[in-house]
Formats: sequence, C-alpha cells, structure tokens
Amino acid sequence: MRVLFAIFALWAASMAPASAQNPDFTTWLEGFRAEATAAGISAQVFDAAFEGVTINQRVYELNDNQPEFSRAIWSYLDSAVSEARITGGRAKIAEQSSLLSVIEQAYGVDAEIIVAIWGLESSYGAILGNYDTIQALATLAFEGRRTRFGRTQLIGALKIIENGYADRNELKGSWAGAMGHTQFIPTTYLSYAIDHDADGKRDIWNNLGDVFASTANYLSVSGYRQNEAWGAEARLPDGFDYALADASIRKPLVEWAAMGLTQPHGASLLERNDPNMRSRLILPAGARGPAFLVFDNFSAILKYNRSTAYALAVGLLSEEVAGRSGRVATLWPRDDKPLGFDQRKALQQALLDRGYNPGPVDGIIGAGTRRALRAWQKAAGLPADGYASLAVLTALQS
Repeated sequence: MRVLFAIFALWAASMAPASAQNPDFTTWLEGFRAEATAAGISAQVFDAAFEGVTINQRVYELNDNQPEFSRAIWSYLDSAVSEARITGGRAKIAEQSSLLSVIEQAYGVDAEIIVAIWGLESSYGAILGNYDTIQALATLAFEGRRTRFGRTQLIGALKIIENGYADRNELKGSWAGAMGHTQFIPTTYLSYAIDHDADGKRDIWNNLGDVFASTANYLSVSGYRQNEAWGAEARLPDGFDYALADASIRKPLVEWAAMGLTQPHGASLLERNDPNMRSRLILPAGARGPAFLVFDNFSAILKYNRSTAYALAVGLLSEEVAGRSGRVATLWPRDDKPLGFDQRKALQQALLDRGYNPGPVDGIIGAGTRRALRAWQKAAGLPADGYASLAVLTALQS
C-alpha cells in the first residue's frame, strides 16, 4: 500500500498545475496578477495564459550563454554568414523582389538588410522557435538578472492576447520571448508591427508582407537610411591609439582618413563613402583582429539586437545577399580563447580588485567593463583595446 500511495503521489504531483509544484512561483504569480490587472489584462486572459505554466530552467542556461556574447566572434560569423545562408538569402531576395521593392519604397530600408535580418533570426522562416512565449518570459520575470525585461515583455505578450492580435497558442518563439520570422519581442510587436495587406492582423508568423513591413518600420524608426552604408572594414596605421575604439568617439570619415586609416588593401576610405559621414571605430576581436568603421545604419541595426557581433553579421550578410563582397580581409585571431560566463565574471572581479570599476560583476562585457579594462591595459603598457580574452584574464589574475 505504501508503494501504491507513493506512485499515486508522484502521479498527482506531475499532473498538478505549475503553481502547485512551486510555492515560490505561486506567490510571485499572485503578485504579478495585480500588475497585469493594472495594465488592463482581464482575469480570463491571465488565467488562461498561465494554465499549466512552469518555469523553464533551460531558459536560464541560454540566458547566461547567448551566442552573440559567449562565442568567439569569428565562430559566430562563420555560422551567421555561412555559404548556405548566403545562397539562401540570394534566392529569397530574388523570389520576393516585388514585395521587397514595395517595402523599400514605403519605409526607406534596403531590401538586403531586411533579408539579412530574416536570415539571421529564423533562417528565412525555417526556424521560428518552439518555446512557449508566456513560459519563457515568466521564467525570466520570476528570478535572475533580467526580471525587469521579463515582466515588461510578459505584460506585452498578455496584451497581444487581450487585444486579439494573436491566440495564446500562437505565441511561440525563442527562449527570450522573441516571435515570428524576424523575432519581435512583445513590446516591439505592439509598437512597430505593421498590417501591410490591411487584413486586420499584424501577422509576423505567417504573412511575409507583414513580416517585411514590420521589420522595415522598426529599422526606419530606429534611424536607418536607405542607400547609406552600414560600415566599412579599415586598416589601422602603425602606432595607432587603440583607445580611440570607443563607443563615445565619433568622427567624420575624413578625419579617420587623415589619421592614416585606409581600406584593407590600402585604398582610400573616401572612395565609396561620404567624407562627412560620422563613424566610430570598433575592434570586435581586439588589436589583433579586424577593425571596422561603422555608421548610423549600424547603430540602427544595434537597436534590433544590442550585440556588435549580430549587427556585424547583418551588415556582412547583407553585402553578400546583394551580390557584393562581405568577406572580411583581415584574419581573425583564431588562436585566441573566448571567455566563458564564469571567466567573464572573474575578469570583472579582477578589475574590481585592482581598483578599476567595471560595473556589476554579471558576466556581461559591456561598456563599463571595456572602459575599466582599457584603463588597466593602458596602465600596464598594453594595447588599450578593451578586449576581454583569456590572455588578458591571465595577466589580470597574475
């Protein structure tokens, strides 16, 4: 009888609602209910949305190891701008040329940029993601370093259901709550999604007109300008001050050229670009890797995804899709070792221990960490490129 009772108890636990299995989540959910009600979410929508929802531990694992931030940039770009993705993008831009031409004229965003984002976000619609959006966002909202993001996006997802824009079972996508062919998070959907064919729905899951128009609208509002470059690879002169590769430093292209920066094979940077175009210098792999001057369109792409690796992939893939060369001429330092999540935290802690404030010790190499790292490198007589590598961590800890 004891064995039978134990089996029954396990079965009952597996069949119980998520909140019954996790008292902490139950408490949190009741508090979140009040927040959702204040935002205009009805009890009926709330209860139906959270029926059977559990927290998903896999979401936490992926949140700590996003490929744009955790992989070496050359490895990320090898995958993001692969031959298969280039070939697929060229086929799609030809296949959808009429529709994309209409979108270009309406929103002032180049077709190859829209297609590049489409390719990176869902492999041209082949991989939309199968994570339950409500569960993924509830997981992020419940605990961890992105609770504010999770709560905001979860309210947004509930508003999508409340307003009848999509059914509960349509809300599927990435582990971070991004949805559709070009992976809009809920608040982006609510603000920028477009009903291109005026059928009463903003369908980013099935309607390519809505997908392309929504993507172009978001980029346009973010400052993208048609027929302007996103950036250009640059070659740096000997003795260059790597501290100039800072997000806060923007100069007209003509000033960079006057400092000795050229195209990779020595040609002038001014040959194909407006000399007055303001740009900033980025070193995605530090002083040993390629350098790029990036313009306002690069910043617009960054608003889509705050990852330099992602924006660079969009730019390079767009060149290939349009039939131009998107190959990086300078070799990547492939012998370098990227830092894992714990190692990135260790680097931040080492900077803090040495009196350089990197901001939160959270494993995210952001502007504060790069600023602190650059200051330490300069004091140590090293190239002040702000690049976090295993060699830099070893030197910091020695």
